[in-house]
Order: sequence, then structure tokens, then C-alpha cells
Amino acid sequence: MTRRFSGDRLVVATHNAGKLEEIADLLSPYKVDVISAAAMKLPEPVEDGTTFVENARIKAHAAAQATGLVALSDDSGIEIDALDGAPGVYTADWAETPNGRDFVAAMTKTHEMLEQRNAPLPRTARFCCTLVMAWPDGHDEVFPGAMPGQVVWPMRGDGGHGYDPIFQPDGYSITFGEMDRWEKNRISHRADAFRKLLAGCFD
Repeated sequence: MTRRFSGDRLVVATHNAGKLEEIADLLSPYKVDVISAAAMKLPEPVEDGTTFVENARIKAHAAAQATGLVALSDDSGIEIDALDGAPGVYTADWAETPNGRDFVAAMTKTHEMLEQRNAPLPRTARFCCTLVMAWPDGHDEVFPGAMPGQVVWPMRGDGGHGYDPIFQPDGYSITFGEMDRWEKNRISHRADAFRKLLAGCFD
């Protein structure tokens, strides 16, 4: 039996404005006041886990302990089968440069690695998202989500973020980068995890 959320204020352990907006939209029917860790001036904890759930737990528990409020975090990334599941939890790390994150460079690197391996088509992959809701007493609930698809080349579309222009979800002929953002949000790995979260903690 999962623990229910009973408060009226929730901290989202993110410094990403787009992610906050997406989560606030998903929670809008529940009359919850959603505030980000950035707005509360919380430092970003070191994410040194080796799985999505470990990193999501680090962020959620840090925010819950710092604020005394229930905190929600997510950790997400793309797993590519021909790269043995990489980049996985290191999805954002692959984009790091001395001048900030460069996802075009990360996508190019990904394509070059697949080419070096002569990876057969379709190059199956999935976007993964793990949501963790943590309470100040140390309890947490974990909700994993996934969206299967394939990695394509060249990049297509300038919408979304991260690796969206090279990810074509199953059942679609367009990439996440070409998709209307609200359509993407409806079918995404985060939406899959959110359906489980809402069923477990809110509905």
C-alpha cells in the first residue's frame, strides 16, 4: 500500500524550469501548490548514484530534509541497446562541455558510437524516468516509467530538449523533437511514471 500525499504544498527537486512546468501541469487537477528547489534556493545535491532510482532518491530526500515538505524528484535518460544501455544515468553528462551542456554534440557522439559498432537498424532504445516522492521522515515511494522507441539519424525537429531530435517513439513516424510538446508530454516516459504516481499517491 503506497503512502498518500495529504499536504497542499509540494517541492519539486529540480532547477529545470521546463520540467517544473510539465510537472505542475500534470498535478494541476489536484490543487497542489508546486514550488521548485530552485525557487527555494536549495543547492543541487551531488548525483553520484549509478541508477535512475538512486539519483532520484538523492534529490528527493535532500529537498524533503531541507524544507520539511514532501518532495518529488525525477531522474531520466535514454538507454540505447546497441550501446549496452548507455548513456543511461549519464545522459546529461555526455552533453557537458566547458561552456555548458551541448546536446547536439552529445547526439553526434551517440551516432558516431553507433556507427563505429555497425549497430543494426532499427537502433532500439528507450527513454526512462524514475519518480521518487520523499517525505521528511525518510519514507519514499518509487515510480518507474519508460517510452520505447529507436534512435534515428539525422536529427529531426527543434522541439523538446536533450536527445529528443534523435528519438522516434514506437508507433510514430516523427521524433520527440518534431512532436507537439503537449502530445509528447502525454505519451512520454515521464507521463508513464506520472500515471503510476497519481494512482499510487493522489487518486
